[in-house]
Amino acid sequence: MHPILRSQGGAQGRSAGSAYGGFAWAVATADESVADVYAQTKDALAKLDAILADLGTDRTRLINATVYIDKMQFKAEMDRAWCEWIGDDPANWPQRACIESRLFEHDLVEIVVIAAAPGTA
Repeated sequence: MHPILRSQGGAQGRSAGSAYGGFAWAVATADESVADVYAQTKDALAKLDAILADLGTDRTRLINATVYIDKMQFKAEMDRAWCEWIGDDPANWPQRACIESRLFEHDLVEIVVIAAAPGTA
């Protein structure tokens, strides 16, 4: 049986990401309590970069992304940060959904991704 790679999470009982069988899963929220969806999205995306690297992959290998946002009225600000991060090459764009959801305390955005991770078969 192949080992499961895990990226250290910030909370008891949870990993920030894991990889197995050619795939990696990761989740991130912003570290700081910021009242701005754009800033929280940028912070969460930077954390995703680190988690994905820890799992041997990166944002160009994303397959799927689900963005949970506290209020859909702020989607344009989240989209602005997302588009800056994901870049202009459609070959690197994952399938993505955005869902309005009540989030924990100060969180305005939470991002969950699935990526190809060739080193985890």
